[in-house]
Amino acid sequence: MKTLYITDLDGTLLNDEGRVSARSAGLITELSRSGVAISVATARTPATVEPLLADTYTTADLVVMTGATLWSRVHHCFEDMHLLPEKDVRLMLRVFGEEGVTPFCYVQRDGSHLDVYHRGKELSVAERKFVDERAHLKLKTFHLGEACPAGACDRVVLFFGMGTKDMIVGAAERLRRDSDCYISYYKDTYTPGLWLLEIFAPGVSKAAGIERLRRKIHADRLVAFGDNLNDIPMLRMADVAVAVGNALPEVKAIADVVIGTNNDDAVAQAIARFESTPH
Repeated sequence: MKTLYITDLDGTLLNDEGRVSARSAGLITELSRSGVAISVATARTPATVEPLLADTYTTADLVVMTGATLWSRVHHCFEDMHLLPEKDVRLMLRVFGEEGVTPFCYVQRDGSHLDVYHRGKELSVAERKFVDERAHLKLKTFHLGEACPAGACDRVVLFFGMGTKDMIVGAAERLRRDSDCYISYYKDTYTPGLWLLEIFAPGVSKAAGIERLRRKIHADRLVAFGDNLNDIPMLRMADVAVAVGNALPEVKAIADVVIGTNNDDAVAQAIARFESTPH
């Protein structure tokens, strides 16, 4: 029986410093080299995931951008990217303008690179931190003070916004009434009071991306690890749902197993235990 182990990153595999510890990296690398299928499912893009996993060897595709695309670590490219319908993109740009929300607009340039547009004249503190931490990375180029080009509206893969709860929830709920796209909002893991908004194509979700990966590698069993509300759909679809000790109560409530926290190398150790126990 082939098992796919899939883990969220922030708050789950990553510790409170936002890193994969040396111990976790070593364990996962050893397991991957022995043929164990280990992957991540995250809202992040490959531009930030690859540096985080630089010392962690895995072979399975990664489920990135909340499942909008898979990322091949072997071939260093996107696989099966789902783009937002152009009519929805134009609707969203209008609603954002009316609601005073200025999200980052992610546009596919080619098979491995994204252009990120932000039309605001000034960035908030959180937005500036977000850009400064990513501006130097490969695979992604920021275009600040620039709106999404009219000719790129058919290549948008993601709108990502940040702001107060009222701002984010207001825009998200309005768009949910007028669009079938995937629209999610939630509290930021690291910054108190900051809320995040993600918008993807219809049908996009971590769960859907994981299912595509599961079929691709012909896995018979899925073990998933998470901590936050947006992890619940993938935990519900798993054969074994695992919550880390720092997970929200709602996540622990639906988990089959609760392990140690994200600071305890708990995910890597749990995978090792699962592999040493007969299925």
